Amino acid sequence: MYKYLFKVIFLFFLVCDPIYSQTNLLESVKKNPKNAIEICSKFKELNSKGISANSDLAITHVSKKWKTELSPLNAEILSIYVIGLHCPKVF
Repeated sequence: MYKYLFKVIFLFFLVCDPIYSQTNLLESVKKNPKNAIEICSKFKELNSKGISANSDLAITHVSKKWKTELSPLNAEILSIYVIGLHCPKVF
């Protein structure tokens, strides 16, 4: 019984950790818009060269720009969030 309960609790924490991390990441954008505005400026620069804010180059920039290097998926989620909050006119 206890082994089963332990496994369920362990799996619960494995599933919740990425969700909690994404929530913290998005909250950090709200609390520190300076980083988001810098990323937005980079998106505008890339757009002026015809490069989309959803391109691999832009996602890699976001991944490396943040305090800890993000996974490509988290960087893409963060990019969409930043665009929605700070730079809706980029493509």
